[in-house]
Amino acid sequence: MSTLGEVASHIRSKNAGPFWLTIDVFLPDAASFEKVCAQLSTDEVARRLGAAPASVRRFEIADLAVIKFSLPRPAVQGSVADRDMHGASFALLIGDIELEAG
Repeated sequence: MSTLGEVASHIRSKNAGPFWLTIDVFLPDAASFEKVCAQLSTDEVARRLGAAPASVRRFEIADLAVIKFSLPRPAVQGSVADRDMHGASFALLIGDIELEAG
């Protein structure tokens, strides 16, 4: 078993406007990209981020070996309830998702 954070070259999250977040999972090569696409559940990502699965959009960009998730922010950027103005901490929440070897 390995984790998403161990397989990915980089995982980052950031604002996609004041109402949305985006999380990018960069994979080192096409083989890793295919493996992670097959194993990484959008429902598990949503659960880790505290989002409704139906609200999470997933984009698989094979030419770049990137999986992108976009979802509504839990609080509007800059509001009193916003605890991460830049959206940078959300990537940490999915890095320990376990993937099967092989």
